[in-house]
Amino acid sequence: MQIYNTLTRRKEPFTPIEPGKVRMYVCGMTVYDYCHLGHARVMVAFDVISRYLRQRGFDVTYVRNITDIDDKILKRASDNQESITALTERMIEAMHEDEARLSVLPPDMEPRATGYIGDIIAMVETLIAKEFAYAADNGDVYYRVRKFEGYGKLNNRDLDAMRSGARVEVDTHKEDPLDFVLWKAAKPGEASWSSPWGDGRPGWHIECSAMSTCCLGDTFDIHGGGPDLTFPHHENEIAQSEAATGKTYVHTWMHAGAVRINHEKMSKSLGNFFTIREVLAHHDPEVVRYLLVASHYRSPINYTPESLSDARKSLERFYNALEGVALETPQAEDKDLSSRFCERFGASMDDDFNTPEALSVMFDLARELNRAKKEDPENAPMLAFELKRLGGILGLLQQDPEVFLKGQPAGLSLPEKEIEARIVARAEAKKAKDFAKADAIRDELAAQGIVLKDSREGTTWVVEAPDASA
Repeated sequence: MQIYNTLTRRKEPFTPIEPGKVRMYVCGMTVYDYCHLGHARVMVAFDVISRYLRQRGFDVTYVRNITDIDDKILKRASDNQESITALTERMIEAMHEDEARLSVLPPDMEPRATGYIGDIIAMVETLIAKEFAYAADNGDVYYRVRKFEGYGKLNNRDLDAMRSGARVEVDTHKEDPLDFVLWKAAKPGEASWSSPWGDGRPGWHIECSAMSTCCLGDTFDIHGGGPDLTFPHHENEIAQSEAATGKTYVHTWMHAGAVRINHEKMSKSLGNFFTIREVLAHHDPEVVRYLLVASHYRSPINYTPESLSDARKSLERFYNALEGVALETPQAEDKDLSSRFCERFGASMDDDFNTPEALSVMFDLARELNRAKKEDPENAPMLAFELKRLGGILGLLQQDPEVFLKGQPAGLSLPEKEIEARIVARAEAKKAKDFAKADAIRDELAAQGIVLKDSREGTTWVVEAPDASA
């Protein structure tokens, strides 16, 4: 098995620290708002990774943390005039609902930052004792970046270049502008915990260092997260953890790709920022999951109505192949019939979890299943079983085929046959040069979230992506 390591910038053979066991930590959500599509990408990517590692026979301990104390949480709770606990509990419950709808399995451990305050303080004390950190006279505690010799290795950054290129804020409490906070002194009325440096709360970076090492040990196999976390968050985690323990923090660093909306960065300011629940209000969750799985986990994903329409069509090809076939667990003597598909699927996933190539193998298997249904019906159940099993490794194809194929796609206010009938009526109106009627049909469908696409081949339709401002 080969995994791309962000630290070394190359694929490397994966050898667990402890034979047969994998310890994996992934940075989770800061729970001040609903999860968005970028969070869904990370959730699904590492869900597939953990599923496949288990399928490979590894004993996986998957830890994904929750940040439940943070500047954004404090501000949102204040703006909402609700307690921090009420806000975070509400958002955690919503997060669990979103991931369940996307068929994301719960992690083995889900530590919350507020449950590890004592461990965080102990790590800060260790860093101070080793002179990697210092307490300022305002009650803050900072990390001495230049003290750690390897700082910048994850992102291949030079300290002096970072210093000269930084927009340095005047902070008389820091020894060096590059130093970052480990412990924040509490402002009046803020949530806080007592510490040797006064009442305060942890900085964001130290939370993950403490939680990951407490749950998985000083050194563990895989650390993952979103593309925006390599710097400064993961760089700071390395500096803190390795300075505190004197050991290598993580063997393999993995980062998922970003989600773009119509080829633009997802941003609230651009009006293209979608939460998971906004998207799932309009689309079948399995269709959304397929879109997230169909790209390699390190590649960016472009989210458009057309891409979701294509994702649904791909799933329909699989479910059409499965429809009408009774699933049977293959007998030992039958396994050779599908072993070539299993071997190719495994080889694809062993190559840095190459899900696009794995799906290509599944399409080949679906074609073989369609052939067997007509020409070799005795082997069709075994092939169908194998297709569903491989789909399950990716968290797909677990619905009843008939239900998926006959069900109305999520978000549709009209049956598909009615939409097609109106497209025909519009075409007839255009042919009769009744353009007012044709436009009225288009506008009526658009008002219900159904966008018509005209081309030389005819008219197709897609469910419009939800408007986040609605």
